[in-house]
Amino acid sequence: MIQPQTLLNVADNSGARELMCIRIIGASNRRYAHIGDIIVAVIKEALPSTSLERSEVVRAVIVRTCKELKCDDGIIIRYDDNAAVVIDQEGNPKGTRVFGAIAHELRELSFTKIVSLAPEVL
Repeated sequence: MIQPQTLLNVADNSGARELMCIRIIGASNRRYAHIGDIIVAVIKEALPSTSLERSEVVRAVIVRTCKELKCDDGIIIRYDDNAAVVIDQEGNPKGTRVFGAIAHELRELSFTKIVSLAPEVL
């Protein structure tokens, strides 16, 4: 469960290292974001000499949360960190690689490009 002011790791090689959620895209009064939700975030930490800079506002999709996720088949998945992938306005990832495991629910939410870049889909 991601809410505003939550710090997230970046799970791709776009140049950002840490994000802070500032808004959840969707209904105007949504309190929490879960895996597959799009958020508006600000970059808190970035690598030097990359296209993304610190304090830049970007869109990202949540790919991992510490809060457990119950699948339709009864399996409960819980990750060690909160992580997101930086995307553009069309929903394509800005990076060319995705690090770490990705939930298979992203495939159902039409983030197939992110799923294809991931090394492991749970």
